[in-house]
Amino acid sequence: MKPLNYLLAGSLLALTLLAQTALADDPETLRVGYQKGSVSMVLAREHKLFEAALPGTQVQWVEFLGGPPLMEALNAGSLDIGNIGDIPPIFAQAAGIDLQYIAVEPNDGKTEAILVPKASTLHSVAELKGKRVALLKGSSAHNLFLKSLLRAGLQWQDVNVVYLSPSDGRAAFEHGKVDAWVVWDPYYSAAVVDGSARVLGDGQGLNPAGSFFVVSSRFARQHPQAIATIIQTLGKAQRLSLDQPQESIALMAKTLGLPPAVVKRYFEHRSPTPLRPLTAADIATQQGTADLFFANRLIPKKVDVQQAVFKAP
Repeated sequence: MKPLNYLLAGSLLALTLLAQTALADDPETLRVGYQKGSVSMVLAREHKLFEAALPGTQVQWVEFLGGPPLMEALNAGSLDIGNIGDIPPIFAQAAGIDLQYIAVEPNDGKTEAILVPKASTLHSVAELKGKRVALLKGSSAHNLFLKSLLRAGLQWQDVNVVYLSPSDGRAAFEHGKVDAWVVWDPYYSAAVVDGSARVLGDGQGLNPAGSFFVVSSRFARQHPQAIATIIQTLGKAQRLSLDQPQESIALMAKTLGLPPAVVKRYFEHRSPTPLRPLTAADIATQQGTADLFFANRLIPKKVDVQQAVFKAP
């Protein structure tokens, strides 16, 4: 056999072995935790992208109303992968939950906001001193509000924070039981589009980390090769939302049970920055947020974000 033929044969053998390794590494079942507002996750589900990328894997989808209960399910061993905001994994690490960050979908702070009733006399975050504010504990809204208060010269203790789920927060907001509501999309866009709320402030300029994709450490140990496929699949779903916005908005509106105008506003808030594995800058931003929460006594101990970042084999 000529040298070139040897090289070609060797390359083909290497590719075959890689493919066999990847197939052998594919999990029998992939249990995916998602929130209805997670565009990339919903599009991956509706277009069956995981099923196409992992043909030997049974994909199971489990819906959650927020990041904190999703992290509890990951800790309980009933999930393999989930999509959450920046604060749930920090709270999870502080509680000793064993997780691995595998990717981030960056944003520029436009997808969550501090809302007040349209007729409210409040026009700045500083005016929230002594007021009642609803938000979900351990969510990205928690981060937005802390950073917004500090930028306005206030401390956490200056405001009466009421911890409520998004649905309960909306009810309290609509019935005048709280003065402001801190929440993310699509709840945020829905309240603004229907005319019941206006924006007091959002996350722009507050150095948000973005939305994270995490796996259980057990899954990372057992299926490290599959994680690259999972990240590529999620990236494909994100690109669908950017390349086919009208079709994606219609699909999301149907899934969420919301008017297309609300979903369109939500899409306008999203960043086009590609979904990717975490960079050193992403880790530093998340670490800064974790340190801020510890300094304000909102988590019980310091956490080291770097220790929970997946390292590809």
